[in-house]
Amino acid sequence: MGIMEAERKTTGWAARDPSGILSPYTYTLRETGPEDVNIRIICCGICHTDLHQTKNDLGMSNYPMVPGHEVVGEVVEVGSDVSKFTVGDIVGVGCLVGCCGGCSPCERDLEQYCPKKIWSYNDVYIDGQPTQGGFAKATVVHQKFVVKIPEGMAAEQAAPLLCAGVTVYSPLSHFGLKRPGLRGGILGLGGVGHMGVKIAKAMGHHVTVISSSNKKREEALQDLGADDYVIGSDQAKMSELADSLDYVIDTVPVHHALEPYLSLLKLDGKLILMGVISNPLQFLTPLLMLGRKVITGSFIGSMKETEEMLEFCKEKGLSSIIEVVKMDYVNTAFERLEKNDVRYRFVVDVEGSNFDA
Repeated sequence: MGIMEAERKTTGWAARDPSGILSPYTYTLRETGPEDVNIRIICCGICHTDLHQTKNDLGMSNYPMVPGHEVVGEVVEVGSDVSKFTVGDIVGVGCLVGCCGGCSPCERDLEQYCPKKIWSYNDVYIDGQPTQGGFAKATVVHQKFVVKIPEGMAAEQAAPLLCAGVTVYSPLSHFGLKRPGLRGGILGLGGVGHMGVKIAKAMGHHVTVISSSNKKREEALQDLGADDYVIGSDQAKMSELADSLDYVIDTVPVHHALEPYLSLLKLDGKLILMGVISNPLQFLTPLLMLGRKVITGSFIGSMKETEEMLEFCKEKGLSSIIEVVKMDYVNTAFERLEKNDVRYRFVVDVEGSNFDA
């Protein structure tokens, strides 16, 4: 329970420059404060954002950088004022580790929209030290940004839910789309998209996957349970789908046209953008006006939504389709992720990895 007085070190794998190549890096782990939880990391998912950040695609990366924001681990120490967790609990940490606590989003428990939110890595914590992510042996996090992993849920299955899972669950919940009987589209079948199919199906939706090729058709229909699979360039099939969907979740992280997917929406349908894209997107306004359609965005999810989503996934028996790798494979995993060569999420077995070069 007490705060450890000696300076603590931990080892992670860090990028040193925009090459994005990761290698072992030892750094100081902050002391466990009164509301902090010290976590021994078991595993960590690899998100497309990790690729963007390590390669400085967004122009705001700071090095050395230990990425990883789908963290699952075991509590090894708690601060004196921690009430939610005890030593031995299996817990998760997502994209955020701090917020201001006083702005309008924070007061509404929507800390992901706080203008002063603190990222799990590539940010500066309130003590002035850089935050580092989950590709490491340990982390210390304020209890507000830690969630319990439901009993019986495997750590490696839980990890992708902390970003990919809640990123899909949050807009479906917020926009009133959790009710059964809706018809939805999932554009892009990567880490977020595959969870989108599973969660939407579990909510009782008819789900159409929209992809750029036939490569994932069998997987989408048989493994994920999608009801239909459409290639976006198939104009005949896209025309058949016109004005038929209540929503489209757009997970594509690169520049693309929006008009083809706006045309699929019913009256009052929503195109929900989730891909991080640095170039401006364009659309023709009549496509919105003539169907009172909405283009909106959604960003990860709140801590409350994360807890709700984990319980939902446990109740429905949902799991991620993953490929587990060791830390010394992480650079190859990043290369494969850049080529979309993963079904559907890499998870790093941190506790079973050798952290030496």
